[in-house]
Amino acid sequence: MAPLVGPLMGPVMGIVSLLASAPAAAAPAAVQAAGSPVLQAGLAGRLSSYLVVAGVLFVLGVTAILTRRNALYVLMGVELILNAANLNFVAFARFGGYGLDGQMFAVFVVVLAAAEAAIALAIVLRIFHDFGSIDITRTDSLRD
Repeated sequence: MAPLVGPLMGPVMGIVSLLASAPAAAAPAAVQAAGSPVLQAGLAGRLSSYLVVAGVLFVLGVTAILTRRNALYVLMGVELILNAANLNFVAFARFGGYGLDGQMFAVFVVVLAAAEAAIALAIVLRIFHDFGSIDITRTDSLRD
């Protein structure tokens, strides 16, 4: 995946610099009144910062799924996408004033990801046992 990081860094850094120059999103009044240290942290206290990181994770996950033929890299791409969704859940709950709703969804997704990883690794082990490789392009014979 290292060769893909170079071409992706230019557009990602452009988006980061664009969002860094944008005005900060307003936090809920209750959060502002509490004097949250996150809001005083500058860039770390902006919703756009979290969305950029989640977007980068999502793009890297989709790239891993579409470009890799190794089943383990595909599984890692799925996990990156799920982590991007978790980050969005928590960020929108934090800045939208939804309490712990985002965290509850994130915990649910983590449990779902653990079950998915266990089942997927069992499938990968079976593919390796049958084909001697975990190259997903060799599994076309399963259709017959």
